[in-house]
Amino acid sequence: MKKLFLLIIIFAGTALAQYSNLGSAGAQFLQIPIGAKPVAMGGAFIGLADDASAFFWNPAGLAHVNNWDAHFSYHKWFDLFDISAVSVAYNLEDIGVFTVGLVSVTSEKMEITTESQPNGTGGYFDASDNLFGVSFSRKLTEMFSVGITAKYVYQRIWNEVADGFAFDVGTQYNLGMNNLIIAMSFSNFGPDMKFEGPDLNITYSKDQTLPLSRLAPGSLQTDEFPLPLHFQVGIAMDLYTADFMKVRGGLDVTHPNDNVERINIGTEISVFDRIYLRGGYRINYDDDKFGFGAGTNFPLSGTLLSFDYSYSVYDLLPNVQRISVGVKF
Repeated sequence: MKKLFLLIIIFAGTALAQYSNLGSAGAQFLQIPIGAKPVAMGGAFIGLADDASAFFWNPAGLAHVNNWDAHFSYHKWFDLFDISAVSVAYNLEDIGVFTVGLVSVTSEKMEITTESQPNGTGGYFDASDNLFGVSFSRKLTEMFSVGITAKYVYQRIWNEVADGFAFDVGTQYNLGMNNLIIAMSFSNFGPDMKFEGPDLNITYSKDQTLPLSRLAPGSLQTDEFPLPLHFQVGIAMDLYTADFMKVRGGLDVTHPNDNVERINIGTEISVFDRIYLRGGYRINYDDDKFGFGAGTNFPLSGTLLSFDYSYSVYDLLPNVQRISVGVKF
């Protein structure tokens, strides 16, 4: 326990440091938390991830899938965007666990306005963000697992598109004492992206002083932007265990490339491994501080169905509710 206390002090001390490169990354939808269970625990999940939802947090946790495992999640982001996610994992014995995952962020159509037509042109545009990825994970020993994810990132605003590839890497190591797990994840590592499309095409006159000069074709150039790179370390362990109840806790420290270091703290109380109560707190976040939720599972015809709900409290922005469904068979 002294070693655990020392780790917490080190992690917390690291998170007090400030990072100056604020707001410098694009593809911000990659930072939106997925899944009701991890969000209810404040995002302290990279050490606790052990089902198909680990695709979105730490691919090493996928190594704990025994056969088939599927995860479905939905939430409305600030009453503006619909965010849906799905991941399906399958364990090929003696090889490893393969997983496919998808995230879709969509918005309703919005009216096009210009400087000369501030009340609208009569046309409409929309935007969407999408992610598709595949993961491979396996246990190198009974106590140590690793995972890697390759994913395709696609963003579209009207007719302009930016796309590219990124990678996630993660590890989990179980020390055995009170089911203590030390975890690491490295997310969204990839090259810069850039928006391109036909709406950036223009025609211009090389010499405005010559009224009969021919118009030349051209194109507006957009800047490249990096992906929101995240490095996280975390611990998770059993805080209390009884015949009918278990209390688990997690603590993650995250270092993003475009913001300050942050700390996620969460707890889960399970009763008879059927009913779950969760709560979490997030440190160094501008608006999102508290999260809580509940869940349940029950067997049905050889499968295990799970339902989870979370509620995230924001100071200024609209609060966010999430619903997730899991199927194991």
